[in-house]
Amino acid sequence: MSDLILYEVAGCPFCAKVTSKLNELGLAYESKMVPRSHSERTEVKEISGQTGVPVLVDEANGVDGMPESGDIVEYLDKTYGN
Repeated sequence: MSDLILYEVAGCPFCAKVTSKLNELGLAYESKMVPRSHSERTEVKEISGQTGVPVLVDEANGVDGMPESGDIVEYLDKTYGN
């Protein structure tokens, strides 16, 4: 199991932005697909306090549930980029 877990929805352009960055940086991650319906995203709500995706968990660095694709991409660059 990877330290990086990404909660996402298939076809979500914001999720694709994050997966693209993860792949660009060569990072292994676990993808957790969540339901399309916000009301069914209880796991995402518990982790991040909201139901939007993507949400990143980085257990190695104490990130428990970071929302917002722009913030996630910036974090990945800063933490794992050159």
